[in-house]
Amino acid sequence: MKKVYCKPESMTDIEHKYCPGCGHGLVHRLVAEVIDELGVRERTIGIAPVGCAVFAYDYWNFDVTEAPHGRPPAVATGIKRVLPDRIVFTYQGDGDLAAIGMAETVHAANRGENITVIFINNAIYGMTTGQMAPTTLLGMKTTTTPFGRDKNLAGYPIKVCELLATLAGTAYLERCAVNNVKNIINTKKAIKKAFEMQKENKGYSLIEVLSQCPPNWGLSLKESLKFVQEDMTKQFPLGVIKDIYA
Repeated sequence: MKKVYCKPESMTDIEHKYCPGCGHGLVHRLVAEVIDELGVRERTIGIAPVGCAVFAYDYWNFDVTEAPHGRPPAVATGIKRVLPDRIVFTYQGDGDLAAIGMAETVHAANRGENITVIFINNAIYGMTTGQMAPTTLLGMKTTTTPFGRDKNLAGYPIKVCELLATLAGTAYLERCAVNNVKNIINTKKAIKKAFEMQKENKGYSLIEVLSQCPPNWGLSLKESLKFVQEDMTKQFPLGVIKDIYA
């Protein structure tokens, strides 16, 4: 009998400990499937963040190292420059990448480092129980914005892809989502393209993934999937933001 679906070799047998409905597990699997399909597991190095995905190294069956909060791009830069034949990627949330790590993000992109960044945007700090993040939507209630995010007090949500698109060093930027089957399929295609571009030494790529966070949003899973589709995509439109090789 032909096997049509199985656990990727790039995933371990450890049960994920993410909250019910969280998109991290979905993206972890997509990354693992892509690495298997490209045949690069033995030369892939991931960099885990500080945040909900801090224990990502438990779930992937390839080399993964940890970085201080916000510093995965700096760690990835060092690894890639010393080991240029490796496939190096960071996996980061909005707090890690766009708050404490914004300087590292911008400068790695501006230098055109030949790395891949997987950026999970759930518009909130998940691990620390739901504070406002740089990507929190206007009017969105969090533990630190109980009356909703006010632009006069906290500014506007940061559009990371659009910001990085202005830099000459960026090669490929795409925003995806994992709230329905169609978007999940497209997210995998984008992640695969980003890794392929790194293999071909094309430069810096970032895939932004809009992801649901039901517990910290105070919504059911069904409601959170709808929130991604009807609210988040208005602020953060899906699609290719930049592809200099298209």
